[in-house]
Amino acid sequence: MARINLLPWRAERRKQRQKEFTQMLAASAVLAVLLAFLIVSYYNAQIEGQEERNAFLRDQITQVDAKIKEIEALDQKKAKLLARKDVIEQLQANRSQMVHLFDSLVRTIPDGVILTGVKQEGDKLTLEGRGQSYGRISTYMRNLESSGWMTRPELSVIEAKAGDPGLPFTFTLTVLLANPNAPRDTDGDGVPDAPAGTPPQASAAPAQGGTAS
Repeated sequence: MARINLLPWRAERRKQRQKEFTQMLAASAVLAVLLAFLIVSYYNAQIEGQEERNAFLRDQITQVDAKIKEIEALDQKKAKLLARKDVIEQLQANRSQMVHLFDSLVRTIPDGVILTGVKQEGDKLTLEGRGQSYGRISTYMRNLESSGWMTRPELSVIEAKAGDPGLPFTFTLTVLLANPNAPRDTDGDGVPDAPAGTPPQASAAPAQGGTAS
């Protein structure tokens, strides 16, 4: 005998498929939410790690900046100390130079020449005086050049004037101050190489300037 199924099997199957689809959809949604949570957590961890690294770098930069400021302050102190040292050395050198300068002025004056005025402007010395003749004045200039403490004598004025028959010529000459004991720059690089030797003796014998009778 044939059996006929009168139950609504198509509707039941449709309901079963809809149920399975709903379950799959819910599972997919849960997986999507879980995956999104994992992705967000991963990137949040990356961001936090980068922020920690940035904070570490900022802290290191702050420490380096503080050390740089300390170094700059030390450099400024060093520059000030070096400037003071240079000033002290210049004062000591100038003190010694002035002693030798006046000694040289006395030793280089030949007979027949007297000085009436001395003026210093920096390293330039202006000498005014009277001389017995052109030759005496030329001798005086050579003595100045060979003294070691004065160099490059230049005669700017020489003329005959009344007032002292024995010393009829007045003159004005300039010299540059020099220090033979200062370090020399032999290679021309702007850096002193070695201290110079002792100053050479003047070619003229020490003499008190005076008038010729």
